[in-house]
Amino acid sequence: MDIRKAKTEDIEAVLSITKACAIDLISKGIYQWSEHYPNKKDFKNDIENCWLYVVENDNEIIGCISISTHMDQEYQSVKWLSKSNKNIYIHRLAVDPKSQSKGYALQLMDFAENYGKQNNYESIRLDTFSKNLRNQRFYERRGYIRLENVYFLNQSQDPFYCYELIL
Repeated sequence: MDIRKAKTEDIEAVLSITKACAIDLISKGIYQWSEHYPNKKDFKNDIENCWLYVVENDNEIIGCISISTHMDQEYQSVKWLSKSNKNIYIHRLAVDPKSQSKGYALQLMDFAENYGKQNNYESIRLDTFSKNLRNQRFYERRGYIRLENVYFLNQSQDPFYCYELIL
């Protein structure tokens, strides 16, 4: 298992994984991702900003995570726990459904949290879809505190729950 910065040539593999995740989620009645999000433009932007990381097993990309310093506009009204601007944001955490439940998401989050600590960030902020109970439990078990709701209307009419972990 290896986690590394993503390269432009990784985009197709990452898109294949997120599409498989979207299909898997939809099969469970969770309409979090679609053919519109996440998309190639999102991942190109992540790579250009050095935010995207991939996890490989036997030289095959099986997951990804975006670790960003950019606060999305939708987050600006949230009453976050930390008061500084020294935060990182997690987006587009995905593990190929064939490789789920093997600890890869845990390893990606361990990587992100260690990255935050090593670079003196105050907290990690993220959101997860209100209908995705598995993700909510995943973050809450890691100590993330649920805060306010935000809406990404291009994805769903349902809210996304914001979470934060003080490092």
